[in-house]
Amino acid sequence: RDLPFKPKYLVTFTVGYAQKENINRAVKKFSDNFAILLFHYDGRVTEWDEFEWSKRAIHISVSKQTKWWYAKRFLHPDIVAAYEYIFIWDEDLGVDHFNAEEYIKLVKKNGLDISQPGLEPDRGLTWQMTKRRGDREVHKETEERPGWCADPHLPPCAAFVEIMAPVFSREAWRCVWHMIQE
Repeated sequence: RDLPFKPKYLVTFTVGYAQKENINRAVKKFSDNFAILLFHYDGRVTEWDEFEWSKRAIHISVSKQTKWWYAKRFLHPDIVAAYEYIFIWDEDLGVDHFNAEEYIKLVKKNGLDISQPGLEPDRGLTWQMTKRRGDREVHKETEERPGWCADPHLPPCAAFVEIMAPVFSREAWRCVWHMIQE
C-alpha cells in the first residue's frame, strides 16, 4: 500500500552472483511495470548493490535451493495476487532480442495463461517447439523429430512450456502453485 507506483507484473530470477552480468542485462529488459525479485541461492546479496535497480528489487536469500523450492515457499498465490503475470526465470537466459512489454501484449492478445518466450534458434535446443520463429507471433504446434510425437495435438508436443522461462497469468499460477511438490 505504501508503494508510490504499483507494478502490474512480477519477474523472479533464481541467482548466483557469478551470473550478475547476465541478470543485469535481463533486468534492464523489464520496465517499471515489473517488480523484480531475486532468489539468492549462494547467500551473496549485498554485492548486488552495485546495480542501481537492485535497491528497488526484492531480495530473498536461502542457500543451495532451486527456483521451484523458492516459488513454493515465497510465491503463494495470495501473496502475488496483485500481479497480472508472474515470470519465474532461470539466471542464464539470453535476452538480447526480448522486449517485456511487447511480450505481455502478445500474451494478452493470444489469451495465454502459461507461456514462454521463444528461444533463439541457434542455441542447440532439443525441442523445436521452444524455438523462436520469425514467421508468426505465437506457435502452439510444431513438427518435432521423427518418432518424438505420437500425436502433435497431445503432450509432450502440444500444451508444452519449457520451464526455464515460464510466464503464468495470476489465475494459472493459482492452479500451478498447488501442483508444485514440497
